[in-house]
Amino acid sequence: MATMSRTRLIAWRVVQAVPVLVGIVIVSFLLTRALPGDPAAYFAGPAANAESIQQIRVSMGLDRPLPLQFISYVQDLLRGDLGTAISTGQPVIHELTTRLPASLELTGFALLFSMIIALPLGILAATRPNTWVDHLCRAVVTAGVSLPTFFTGLALIYIFYYLLGWAPSPMGRLDFLYLSPPNVTGFYVIDALIDRDLETAWGALSQLLLPAITLGLFTLAPIARMTRAAMLQTLESEFIRTARAAGLPRRKVLFTYALRNAILPVITTLGMVFSFALGANVLVEQVFSWPGIGSYAVEALVVSDYASVQGFVLTMALLFVALNLLIDVIYTLVDPRLNTQE
Repeated sequence: MATMSRTRLIAWRVVQAVPVLVGIVIVSFLLTRALPGDPAAYFAGPAANAESIQQIRVSMGLDRPLPLQFISYVQDLLRGDLGTAISTGQPVIHELTTRLPASLELTGFALLFSMIIALPLGILAATRPNTWVDHLCRAVVTAGVSLPTFFTGLALIYIFYYLLGWAPSPMGRLDFLYLSPPNVTGFYVIDALIDRDLETAWGALSQLLLPAITLGLFTLAPIARMTRAAMLQTLESEFIRTARAAGLPRRKVLFTYALRNAILPVITTLGMVFSFALGANVLVEQVFSWPGIGSYAVEALVVSDYASVQGFVLTMALLFVALNLLIDVIYTLVDPRLNTQE
């Protein structure tokens, strides 16, 4: 029964996502057409005259009315064709599938770093209110939110690369001394481990540490804050007081009863932080020359590359929908009451 409820829940969420995706396609199309600049002029180059620019505009279909351009865009989209990037001349879907693993690897490691620090810190702060641990949690949360990611990234580069020489140069995913591992997952660290090339795996991990910590310091703030607040609320509940009065061990009360009931809002925050970090890591990618889709989107925006911007927005929307589905499934696994409610 639980499996059937979970299947119906996923199917219903997929149906609900369809109008959202349709709306995103329409809005992204209209917004890209409102961008300043002329992609035909950029593609023609600085030496082009008005006649050659007009010829390129006609060849790109930009001279047609907006409804006809939209119909043509949707027809290409249904065929899986996202168009061609102006700046690189490559198909947009190729650019996105090549760069997306880099962004996912960076965001995934940053979220892992955040969870390792924020979850224990939030739990400790909730169990020891108004102590130095609680004050440390508040200081970390405040610093993580108030410091801009580009400033944190530059500071880490200055200390660990320029002054101490511990970190490799902040130039991409792998130093020029190493060869890229065979592509299996697109994640350099995991692919190198699969290939049993420990030296390349360490090189990729070393290159990943500073940008992941930069992004992680920013994302750990909401996770630590939500963990602390949810644990504080749960620890003051009647059933926790009853469990303590019954003489249950403190560890069992904390991790078996309190943490399990407090974890739902933390999971929601994790999902929101991951999707937000995936789209907002543009500055980190720029600072560390990380070849992800964030830096690709910025370059596309600068030259009014319609196809690339639309492809980026659509990719982020699909990732967000998939992430929400995953969160719903995790909800049903963590809290069986949701199956009954559905």
